[in-house]
Amino acid sequence: MHTSLPIRKVFEGVATRHDMYRMFNRHRGDPATAAGDAGHLFAGEWFEIAERDHNYMFEILPPLFMRGDMFAMREYLTGSITSVFLALSIDGRRRFFHGYCDLSELGSPERLKVSIIERESRPVRAMTREERLEHIWSSTHDDYRGYAGVGGKRTVLVYGETSGTIEKALDALSDDEISAKLPVHLRYLPDAIAA
Repeated sequence: MHTSLPIRKVFEGVATRHDMYRMFNRHRGDPATAAGDAGHLFAGEWFEIAERDHNYMFEILPPLFMRGDMFAMREYLTGSITSVFLALSIDGRRRFFHGYCDLSELGSPERLKVSIIERESRPVRAMTREERLEHIWSSTHDDYRGYAGVGGKRTVLVYGETSGTIEKALDALSDDEISAKLPVHLRYLPDAIAA
């Protein structure tokens, strides 16, 4: 029996092609990836991309499936996890997204689509603490992030005025440390209530 993993936004804004490819590999170095068991890391992750990148990915290989506003890549990332690309109309604007779905879960692509539309239709632009942390992880260079301990806890380098640069667990960052690591245009967005 499969347990659905949470569907979560991992990057705020429209990813550049460079960002997109970095996020395809955002779990490189995780012990689960090395062990070939990274499905739980990727399943449910999504982010916005540009139309040209959506179209480029469509032309790489014949898709595994096409359903009106979405298609899946023929190559699986791991197990039954593959990339799904979506072209959605949200608030009268056509937008493009990439997400990972576990195709062994019935309805996984549709749940991803519904979650994206629900999240992106909010009247006020805001981010949850988890979205802020995911954005930091996605946008931090590999040299400044890593994994620590037996469980592979995600870490990032932070600068402390008295302690200098130290490695700190991503989920243990203070609000001030989160703000310092976010781009200026994202620092002062209001907190969103997690759905």
